[in-house]
Amino acid sequence: MEFLHQLFEHQSYDKNNFFLIAGPCVVESEELVMEVADKVSGICRNLGIPYVFKASYRKANRTSASSFTGIGDDNGLSLIKKVGDTYKLPTTSDIHAHDEAAPAAKFVDILQIPAFLCRQTDILLAAAETGKVVNVKKGQFLSGPAMKFAVEKIRKAGNDKIVLTERGTTFGYQDLVVDYRNIPWMQEHGAPVVMDCTHSLQQPNQTSGVTGGNPQLIGTIAKAAIAAGANGLFIETHPNPAVAKSDGANMLRLDLLEGLLEQLVRIRKAVSATKG
Repeated sequence: MEFLHQLFEHQSYDKNNFFLIAGPCVVESEELVMEVADKVSGICRNLGIPYVFKASYRKANRTSASSFTGIGDDNGLSLIKKVGDTYKLPTTSDIHAHDEAAPAAKFVDILQIPAFLCRQTDILLAAAETGKVVNVKKGQFLSGPAMKFAVEKIRKAGNDKIVLTERGTTFGYQDLVVDYRNIPWMQEHGAPVVMDCTHSLQQPNQTSGVTGGNPQLIGTIAKAAIAAGANGLFIETHPNPAVAKSDGANMLRLDLLEGLLEQLVRIRKAVSATKG
């Protein structure tokens, strides 16, 4: 966890708290990313939660070819960096091919590997070789113990700054379930574990061509994850998910975030007290 504390050196926070990765699914505009970063950073500062701003500079894994993919790589990455510089926040975005790792690393602090690509050796090695923190999302088709191979690939490339993220497991054709055993199982790999509270509620492969979701259960997923000992949470949030250009069906409405985080901080303190 020391590498994470170094990322949060400009923030005042409770070192016993969970950390938060949050932001809109994709960079839609400068106004959006700045609004979300301003609101979330203020909430986290008040609650002592270390915060990483997240937004995708490009969405490569859309259901439909007609779906919004971004405002251009250079524009998207530049705006994410502007957020980090303005609010003194570490930032993260996902990459989708090995040749995206080095360019993206110039703009963000954490490279996120999408769940569908967690077995792709070339992208894991390219991310590792940047020296940045690498956050690998567990594939919907994998168990927590099987993620040891992704961890080994990154470590053999000389990078020990690894985060693993649980984001649900495929159940049938159009739904996901969360197996909370994966949190302690993946912690056994020697990496902090994050619970993705929004993508784990996706309902993919809809015949409409748009992924569905159950955002009303975000709080349930988050509370259970903190109780299970997750090191961090991943929550995509938007001022108005109904008009979001990506993943609107499973993002948390921005004005609901503060109340949820207040509850989660209390749960974290209760869990810590039982360990002490």
